[in-house]
Amino acid sequence: MSIRRRVASRQSHARTAVSAASAPVAAATPAGIVTEIAEAAIPQDERVWVPQAPDVWFRPLLLNTVSGGWCNLLRVRRAGVLSRHRHPMIVTGYVIRGRWRYLEHDWVAEPGSFVYEPPGEIHTLVVPDDCVEMITYFNISGAMIYVDERGATVGYEDVWTKIAMCREHYDSVGLGATYVDRYIR
Repeated sequence: MSIRRRVASRQSHARTAVSAASAPVAAATPAGIVTEIAEAAIPQDERVWVPQAPDVWFRPLLLNTVSGGWCNLLRVRRAGVLSRHRHPMIVTGYVIRGRWRYLEHDWVAEPGSFVYEPPGEIHTLVVPDDCVEMITYFNISGAMIYVDERGATVGYEDVWTKIAMCREHYDSVGLGATYVDRYIR
């Protein structure tokens, strides 16, 4: 086959693949697979934000009971210091609004910043005085282990405590305790 024919054949195949890809495919979902999640990350309904501390909320996006991690938005509407903590596994983040930093580092995370936190590092999140609202997407693997100034464990959060917090909050605001089930996988 000549080069022209092969190129023409590939182009024709590519056009067919694109048009076929745009058509919905009716395929049976295998048993045991939970449906995808596709919704606005920043909700219209304020009740979806779960209080975590004074002026601090999280919005669950995925609560992964298989791997024990979760994805959420963290929203802070005040300046100040959040609890000192560490993670046994990696954490990644992406800043959507506002800015923040860790007391232990000299960088500042601003809108558009990607942050990688290595396992075991102790850090203390700080939102500056002139920041009205901070929202950051976090993908947390494992847990959050709260520590004191010596590094001794004083508390923790994991996917199960996050689910419990959501159930209690959603029940109290009229969404119902099972509202959180849409984020559990």
